[in-house]
Amino acid sequence: MDFKSTKGIYLQIVDNLCRQILEGQLQSGDRVASVRDLAAEFEVNHNTVMRAYANLQDSGIFDNKRGVGFFVSEKALELIKTNEKSNFFSQDLPDFILKVKLLQLNSDDLNELLAVIKSNDYENK
Repeated sequence: MDFKSTKGIYLQIVDNLCRQILEGQLQSGDRVASVRDLAAEFEVNHNTVMRAYANLQDSGIFDNKRGVGFFVSEKALELIKTNEKSNFFSQDLPDFILKVKLLQLNSDDLNELLAVIKSNDYENK
C-alpha cells in the first residue's frame, strides 16, 4: 500500500485484488483471504479491508457466503475487464494520444513500441 498516495487505501486494495484476478492468481470460485488476514498482510485496519470487500461485492466481483468467507464470483474477470477497458478508453488513451502528438511520434516509433510489447520485454524496460 502506498500510504502517501491520494488514492484511498481501500481502493488500492480493490485494485490489488482486481489485478490478481486479471493475472490469474485468483480465479472464479477461489476463496479470498479473510478480512483479518488481509488487514494483517497490508498492515491496515480491518474496517479498511471490509470496505474494499464490500465494494467488490457490490460490484459483483466477490460473493459473500455468510460464515464461510468471500469468494471470487464467476463473472469477476469479465466485469473487471469491462471496467478496465472503459477506464482505459476514457482516461489513459486520451493522455497517450496527447503525448504522441506532443512528442511528434510517428508510426515507426509506435510500431517499435508494439514490437517490444509483443515480445513481452516491455515489463523489463
